[in-house]
Parts: sequence; C-alpha cells; structure tokens
Amino acid sequence: AFQEADTTGITRPITKYNCIVKDVKDLARTVREAFHIASTGRPGPVLIDLPVDVEVAKFDTGGPAEMKLPGYRIRTKGHARQITSAAKAINQSKQPVLYVGGGVIIANAAKELTELAEKAHLPVTMTLLGLGSYDQRKPESLDMLGMHGSAYANYAVQQCDLLIAVGARFDDRVTGKIAQFCPDARIIHVDVDPASISKNVRVDVPIVGQVKVVLKDILKALESRTSRPKQKELERWIERIDGWRGPKCLDYARSDTLIKPQFAIETLHKVTKDEDFYLTSDVGQHQMFAAQFYPFEKPRRWINSGGLGTMGFGLPAAMGVQQAFPDATVACVTGEASIQMCIQELATCRQYDLPLKIILLNNGYMGMVRQWQEFFYDGRYSHSYVDALPDFSALVESYGHVGMRVDKPGDLEAAYREAFGMKDKLVFMNVIIDPEENVYPMIEAGKGHHEMYMSPHLQAARELA
Repeated sequence: AFQEADTTGITRPITKYNCIVKDVKDLARTVREAFHIASTGRPGPVLIDLPVDVEVAKFDTGGPAEMKLPGYRIRTKGHARQITSAAKAINQSKQPVLYVGGGVIIANAAKELTELAEKAHLPVTMTLLGLGSYDQRKPESLDMLGMHGSAYANYAVQQCDLLIAVGARFDDRVTGKIAQFCPDARIIHVDVDPASISKNVRVDVPIVGQVKVVLKDILKALESRTSRPKQKELERWIERIDGWRGPKCLDYARSDTLIKPQFAIETLHKVTKDEDFYLTSDVGQHQMFAAQFYPFEKPRRWINSGGLGTMGFGLPAAMGVQQAFPDATVACVTGEASIQMCIQELATCRQYDLPLKIILLNNGYMGMVRQWQEFFYDGRYSHSYVDALPDFSALVESYGHVGMRVDKPGDLEAAYREAFGMKDKLVFMNVIIDPEENVYPMIEAGKGHHEMYMSPHLQAARELA
C-alpha cells in the first residue's frame, strides 16, 4: 500500500494501547474499546490502524458493540488498610507537605484535595501540570516545586517528615537527586496507575485507586481519628515555611528601560485576573515565567505540555480551548522559536474566527538553552540565538489579524488592555524583553533541593541590607 509502514510497531512504546483491525466486523467493538481505554484509569493515547480494505468495506454495526477487555481493570477504591495507614500518618505528622500533580486535575478532584488540605492543615505544593488544583492565593499554597519551583516549596519538601503525593509521578524535574529527595520523610503515594507507585522513589504507604475516591476515603478516616498533631507543632512548621518565604525567591531587578519577562507575566495577570481566562504556553523560559508569576485559582486554566517539552504546543492548544469555550478569554504565552513551529495555524484561526491573544516574549534567543549554556558551558552560545526573525507584526497582519509591538515597560499595561479589549480579533503581541534574564530559582540536574541557584539580584539585595 502507498506509504505503508508498521504503524502499530512504531507506536507501541508511546501509546497506552494500539491494534490493527483486520476484519471490518471488529471495527465498532475496537473503536469503543479504544475510547474506554484512552479515557479511563491513567488517560493516554490509543491508536487504531485501519488497512485500506477495512477502510473501504461496508458493515452494519447493528447497535452498540460489546467490549472484550478481560485483562483491563481499573481499581477505583484504595486498599482500606492503606487508607487507614495514610490517615494515621497525616494525623501524627509534625511537618507535613501535600505534593500535588496533574492527576488531581485529570480526576476532577480539586474540591476533595482542598478539603483535605484545609482539614489537616497541610501546606500544598504543585507540579507544573498540577497548578490550579489548589488556589494559589491561599496562604497554604507553596506554589510550584522542583527545578524552577519556589525556594520555600523546595525547602519544605526537603525537610518535611511526611510527604503526601497525590496524582504525581516523582519526575526528575521535581525530585532532583533521588538520594537526597525527602531524606527524613515517610511518603504516601496516591495514584490510579500501579506502575507509577515506587517507580522512581520508594514509598511507604502506596495507595492505588481513583484519586477522587481515595481522597474522600482519607477524609472520612481523618474524621474518625483523634490523634491529631499538636497545633503548636504545626504552627511552628508553618512559621518555618513563612521564614523561607521571607527572602522572596522570585524577586527580580526592575527596569524602566527593559521589559522584564517576570513583569510581563505579572502585568498580564493584573489585566486578566477578573476575566474568564485560560492560559496556554509553549516550552522554555516563558513557560517557567508563566508558571511562576501567574497564580492560578482553578484547575484546567493552565494548559501546557508539561514533561513532554513540546515547542509549538501553545498555539494549537489555545485554538482548542477557544473552540471549547468561545466566550472565554484565551491567551498563549510563547517564544519566538516556539511560535514558528506552528505559526501557519494563524490561517486556521482566521478561518474559524478565533479571537486568541498571543503574547510573544521575544528575547532573540532560545532562552532556556542560552541559560544552560551560560551556567554550565562558560557562555559558549551555540545555536541558541536567532538572527533571522521575521517582522512578526507584518506576518500576522498578512494573515488578517492584528499585530502589536511593545518594547517599553511603561507601555505594556495599556497595550495589554487594548489587545484584550478587542474581543472579536486575534491579536499578536510582540513583547521585546530583556535578552539575558534567567529563570530563578534553578536546581541543576542531579543536585538536591537545597542546592538551588538563586537570583544574583537577591544576593545583591542581601549585601546591601
């Protein structure tokens, strides 16, 4: 067949399930099974390979097809003994931290998670994909942890006596050096996927089950327990965390002449915080600045590719969000390298009248690559700078959209308000930012949470003090 390849063989390592349909009579059942597998348990992609003869064949489905999945079972409830052990550990802990991943958002369990945090007085830190599962405005929020997480979240995780991991996978961007991760803590891990339990970090209380159901059961067990930690011990723990907040690890040097990327995101939040707002991103420094400086109050408001690190993801994702929520305000934060991966989709945006707002944080570099080359390769910048950028405003306008260029901090807020005021137009904002600004804090690959690179600005501020 024309362009034939072993599609099932090629995709087996990156799909949750795949198959080839050889008889058209199996097609209806296979499709139904595929949707069931893709959307249950830990969600994942499923591929069905249709040979040409099956594609052109005719067949009467004869009503809903039965499924034949004898080996596919999703465990809903967690083991009762493990639920009890988890509740007991939470009740007795003196320095607990709740570590939340994207599994909470997938399971629609943000409400139960919030109830657990409030009932047990737990500080909450989130992964990149977990942002929004807990309201970041609340005082218990430690924001994001890990390689570019907040210092106070990383210190809290490093020194906690109990880590409650919910819907998270302990990826290397979170753990850093495994041998130094949570050295003195017991670890509870709740996940629907048994393969994720103790995969990267050995845990003490494994609970396999649907996150929403397990959290409800833990809440019930907590209600029946009387061995609550002494309030003063928890208060001292919170005071320690507040002490780590004090130095303001995300502070940066302001400028009257250069737009700092942090300022660009802070101003974006100022302008959009009262709107029905969704934010997507591509990959790189702009992604981290958005995660650090745009506080999310609800789940499913922050859409990005997470650990896949997919440049070009932001614009198509924003298009999907805008189609799903036509009356919402949808923005994509991107970089000049990422946006050019799928910039042709501006034609699709025009065809479907999608009034997106695209915010290009333009520093003339592939910023995260440049940052690593500065830190670890003595500033030998290779293939991380871009000398041949298009005139983005002219390019965008050629597609029939609105292009804007902003290069002064004092003009940024007004430009945002003008752009977001155009409710029926796609506006592309080319925001020229400081080309050498770095993302801080940063944990070097293979280092522990206590070995963070902090902003030179903070060090200078301490010296002046």
